[in-house]
Amino acid sequence: MLYRRTDNGERRPDAREQPGGHQESDAREQPDAHEQPGGQVAPPGPPAGAAVVVGSFAMGRGQWFARHRHEHHQLAWAREGVLAVRATGTTWVLPPSMALWIPAGTPHATGAAGPALFRSLYFLPDRCPVGWSAPTVVGVSPLLRELISYLSDGTLDPAARERAEAVVLDQLRPVSVATVQAPMPHDPRARRVAEALRANPSDGRTLAEWGARVGASGRTLARAFVTDTGMPYGQWRTRVRLQAAMPLLAGGATVAARVGYASPSAFVAAFRRAVGVPPGAYFAP
Repeated sequence: MLYRRTDNGERRPDAREQPGGHQESDAREQPDAHEQPGGQVAPPGPPAGAAVVVGSFAMGRGQWFARHRHEHHQLAWAREGVLAVRATGTTWVLPPSMALWIPAGTPHATGAAGPALFRSLYFLPDRCPVGWSAPTVVGVSPLLRELISYLSDGTLDPAARERAEAVVLDQLRPVSVATVQAPMPHDPRARRVAEALRANPSDGRTLAEWGARVGASGRTLARAFVTDTGMPYGQWRTRVRLQAAMPLLAGGATVAARVGYASPSAFVAAFRRAVGVPPGAYFAP
């Protein structure tokens, strides 16, 4: 399973803020990639005859690659940690069991919700039969996981590489996903509340208490959240708490109290209602 949230009302797509509210440091797409005019980033050159190239790089917590695009199709994946991708007005947050297909030419930004090891596949469009025209979530099976590592070996025999590439293409299968959306409100007072909760999702203040801080009544803030986000404040806060929990869960941390829940069972119940499965199933290989 996967969660995602829309960026409606958030900062510009290349703003450096990760889902938990932490600021992102500046980084490029890959140490050995280079940026071309128009924000396009070229992956490392493929071995002779290859139709697929693997880019590997480590990222620290909160690091983001500024918005860019590729001439190649990309399968963005984190072998370790949690990957976040912003594209087409949506942010996907993916555990290692999920990857995102990004069609060639699609502007996107990628970041790490915590320490992560990314391994992206880049496909030559004229040699790739996959025709998805929009970002598409793909399940990462144990076989696909091992094939990505296998293809990262630049010394592979061309015939062996061609066979492995064919199996990779066969393994690219879309999966159904549940979504958890938490768009930012436009109202400046409600937005201040939202930003504070992203920075500290365990904050349990009521809207009336928040109103005293931002200069609005609780009723005014309640209306703003419904109008701007399409959901009541309580539902919005639950979703932000789940967003903040994702990198903690990926690292094996106990998260309930850290994101505002009185007990682990209460957190698991909220996660299951929003995502459709308990946290253990979400992060299962």
